[in-house]
Amino acid sequence: MIRKYLLLVSALVLMLTNMHAQQIIAHRGYWKTDGSAQNSIASLMKADAIGIFGSEVDVWLSSDDVPMINHDAEVTLNGKKLSVQDTPFATLRKVTLANGEILPTMEEYLDAFARCKNVKLIIEFKVHNSKEKENLLAEKVIGMVRQRGLQEKVEYISFGAHFVQQVKSMNPQAPVYYLNGDLSPQVLATMGLSGFDYHFNVLYKRPEWVRKAHELGQKVNVWTLNKPEDIRKMIDLKVDFITTDEPLLVKEILQKK
Repeated sequence: MIRKYLLLVSALVLMLTNMHAQQIIAHRGYWKTDGSAQNSIASLMKADAIGIFGSEVDVWLSSDDVPMINHDAEVTLNGKKLSVQDTPFATLRKVTLANGEILPTMEEYLDAFARCKNVKLIIEFKVHNSKEKENLLAEKVIGMVRQRGLQEKVEYISFGAHFVQQVKSMNPQAPVYYLNGDLSPQVLATMGLSGFDYHFNVLYKRPEWVRKAHELGQKVNVWTLNKPEDIRKMIDLKVDFITTDEPLLVKEILQKK
C-alpha cells in the first residue's frame, strides 16, 4: 500500500514538474551546424532530427505575389541588395543561401515540412509595405497549409498587430503570437491571440507579464536566447517556449535543470 502511495506521489510530482517544462524552438531552423544555413530547408530537417518542439521560418511576398522564405527585407544578388517584396520571383530564384541552396519558396518549404516527424513549423509573417500585401500573403500561406493538411503542426507569429489579427480571423483555431513587445497580456487577450513571443529584454523589465499571461490562459515564448545566463533566467521565469540559435545548448541546460 505504501509503495503504491509513493508511486502515486512520484507520478504527481513529475506531472507538476512537466507542466512548467520549457519547449525549444530553433530560430530560423537549426542552422549552426554543418551543411545548414538560416531559413534553409536543410535547417528545417536538421531541427526535426534533434527532437525539439519547433522550427521558425520567415516569409515574404515577392513583387509578383509568390511567398518566399527569407529573414531580412533584402537579399544580395551579384553584390547588389534587392528588396524581397519589390523583386519578382524569377530574380529572387537566382539567390543562393550560405549552404548552396536556392532561396526557397513557401510551397517548397511546406513540402519538406510535410516529411518532418517531430517539429512544428513556426511561421513568421514579415511586415510589408501595405495591408493588402499582408492580407494576400496570409491568405496564400494559410491556404497552402490547409491544402497539405498541416494545420495542427503550424503556428504563426508576426511583429505586425494587423497581421496577427488578420491571421487569427482567417484561421481562428491556429495558435497566433505577437512579437513586437509593446502590448500587455490583457490587450492580447482582447485581440484573441494565443499569447506573446517577446525579446527577453522585455521580460527583464516586465517579468510579471509571464504570470499574467498564464492567468489568462496564454502561452509565453521568448527570443532569441543564446547565452546560458539568459536561458537560465527565462527558465526560472517559467516561460513556455525558448527560441534560440543554440537549440542543443538549451536542451542541455533544460536536462540539467
